[in-house]
This record gives sequence, structure tokens and C-alpha cells, in this order.
Amino acid sequence: MTERVVLHVDMNAFYASVEQHKNPSLRGRPIAVAGNPERRNGIILAKSREAKACGVKTAEALWQAKEKCPDIIFVPPDYQSYLRYSRFARQIYYQYSDQVEPFGLDESWIELTHTLHLHGGDAMLVAEEISERIKAELGLTVSVGVSFNKVFAKFGSDTDPGDGIMRITPRNFRSIVWPHPVDELIYVGRATKSKLNSSAVFTIGDLAYASDTLLQRRLGKMGGIIKMFANGQDISPVKVMDPAKADADYAIKSIGNGLTAPHDLVTEREAKALIYLLSESVAQRLRECRMRARTIAISVRGHDLLGYTRQAPLPAPSNITEELSRAAFALLRANEPLDRTHPVRALGVRACNLVSADLPVQEDLFGDVAARESLERLDATIDVLRRRFGNGCVKRMVELSDEAMAGLDIKRDNIIHPVGFFAPDAHSRSAS
Repeated sequence: MTERVVLHVDMNAFYASVEQHKNPSLRGRPIAVAGNPERRNGIILAKSREAKACGVKTAEALWQAKEKCPDIIFVPPDYQSYLRYSRFARQIYYQYSDQVEPFGLDESWIELTHTLHLHGGDAMLVAEEISERIKAELGLTVSVGVSFNKVFAKFGSDTDPGDGIMRITPRNFRSIVWPHPVDELIYVGRATKSKLNSSAVFTIGDLAYASDTLLQRRLGKMGGIIKMFANGQDISPVKVMDPAKADADYAIKSIGNGLTAPHDLVTEREAKALIYLLSESVAQRLRECRMRARTIAISVRGHDLLGYTRQAPLPAPSNITEELSRAAFALLRANEPLDRTHPVRALGVRACNLVSADLPVQEDLFGDVAARESLERLDATIDVLRRRFGNGCVKRMVELSDEAMAGLDIKRDNIIHPVGFFAPDAHSRSAS
């Protein structure tokens, strides 16, 4: 069998690098892309290499970054630009293979197994060419991992210090990968690392030799999966890309939005304003994708940063804003007291269990069919207006009841989070 050739390309300091490319006066200076401190999402989202050299870390508060780096420059996020640069990069990757799978905005796998012979037959030369093209055409640098599966290709790009290429083969992965801490392997997070360390599994090599019984007892099914990863036995395919979207050809699994509120939500009115804002964005996306949801889910995070999710079936598949909003708020009200003793810091709304909007819907025999049709026509009219004049041209009264949230455009200011490795859901988006 032909040995697989998989590249993983990671654009370095992506948000910050895009900002420096857009504004040459920022090049070579310590900058950080940061949220709005007045809206409580004032944390570091991304930092330049210069800021990183000063010790600035992602997710820390702005004041902490300022203490470490007094000359740091904060710039607001421009998600539309990040999306545009990401699409440009994927169009470059597509010229080498039709199997291009994104893992968030700044990372992609590229399968070269069946196309390498068209580009000279040398994977390292192709990786170098892609790196140089990204630098020349987009003004960004990338780290590239070259390997025989997706897991080790990503490990290679993650381990590279930046603007370099690392190759991991069936012959050398034990000497390169196994000495590293176990949490440097994809899907070994903080909790999994703690469980493994408590069982004397500290490195990826330890994991590769760990007892199946131990891993099953400590981690369940996931234990066996990450052991396979450690042994280089990942056979997961790289998805085929749809060049029209510059994205992988994924089935849509769910559509959702989440937001850290500008202030603690301590009343029903405040919570309802945010739930309706989120639900409206979700419903609008459902209609754009010609989908309906059979289940609505919410996620709630309190002031202590602990959270939970709840979900409930809808009476009938729906993409109607009012129906999704009511269902989401009913779920929240059933699970949260919504008072000052239980402040809510962040909320999320997700539409799940999706079906095509072209499928017929079994109406409730005793329901008001005319009222539903009226709501559908209203949503369609609002969608047309928003496409022409922007999402802020029409707002619901409930969304205006909280002044701090009235100016938010959740659908536009959309952060794209990494796509799940096992259950990719490229169309499930989250803004925070």
C-alpha cells in the first residue's frame, strides 16, 4: 500500500498576523487582538510574536498583558477579515489536493496521497512551496506538519516554533513524538492529562504502552482512541473540500451561537433579551441553510465560570425565530432562578437534530397553521431586509430592552471555533 501523505498547515499568530498585514505600521510591534473591555470580553484573543516574547498569553486580561508589556497595542477583532484570509489560504491548498479539511480558521489538513505525483513527488518540497506561497500571497507565515496521518501531521505543526516544517514518519515517530508530555497529543486536555498522570502516564510514549484495561477504566472508549493516536494508528480521512465555499464538504449537524454577556444577567428581562438575540441568529442561519431543528439546546455559565447544557425537543421541526426563542427561554427559565443570587455570565443557544426545510412538516391537528405561516412570512421579509440593509435594520422590542445588548450584531461578529475532529460540524458557529 502507498504510504499516506498528510500535511497540517497552521497559520502562525493568525488574528494578530492578519492585523499586522492589514496595517504595516503594526509590523514588528507587540500587538494583541482583544475583546471590548467595556463589554466584559476584554481578554487577549491572539497575540503577535513580539507580544508573546514579552510573556503575553491568550485568554488573560488586558491589564495583565499591559503589566507584562507596557508598549502593547490592542486592536479590536475583525472577523470578516479573518474569514477572508482563511478562505484565500484554503483556495491555495486546493490547488494541491481536493482533500482540504479545516480545523478552525487558521488550520487545515491537506491529503496529498493521491496527488503528490502531480507536484513532483516530494512532500517536503510541496510543504515548502505552500509555505512560501502563503507568505508571498497573504503576507502570513505558517507551520507545517508532514506525516502519514492527521494526528501526527497536526503534532508536527504544533511542535514547530513557527514558519518551519516538521516531518514525522513511521520510522521516526517514536523518537520524535513519544518523549513529549501526553497533553501535547490532540484530545488530551487538562482533565484527561490529570487522570493519566495519576496513573503514571506522563508522556505520549507512556500512553502508547499503557494497559488497555487501565485506559478503559479511567477514560472509557476515549482511552483506546488516544492510545491508537499515540501509536500512529489514526486512519481518519481528510474531508473533501467544496471549492465554491472554500470549506470542507460537511454535513450540517447543528447551528449555534453563544455570548458572554456585557454584564451579569440577574433578571428575566435581561436573560430574555440575550436569548432572543442568540435565537434570532440561529434561526436566520437555519433558514439560510434550508434546515429546520427538531431540538433546541441552551448552554449556561455562571459567575463562577461553571456551566451546563440542557436540551428539549420542539413540537415540530422549526426555523421560526419566535418558536426557537420561546423554546430556548422556557428551557432557561426552567433551570435558572434568574435572580441576583444566581447571576448568569454567558449563554448559548443551539439548534440540533436538523432536517431539510424541504421536507413536509406534520402540523398539529389543533395548532394554528395560519399563525405559523404568518410567522414564516414575517421571518422571510426580515431576512430580505437584513440582506439588503444589514442585520441591525430590524430589531425586536425584547432585544432592545437591555441597552448594553441592543447594539450587538451576533450573526456578523461571529467567531469560528475549531471543528470537532471526530464529528466535524463546520457550519456550527459560536460567537463570544
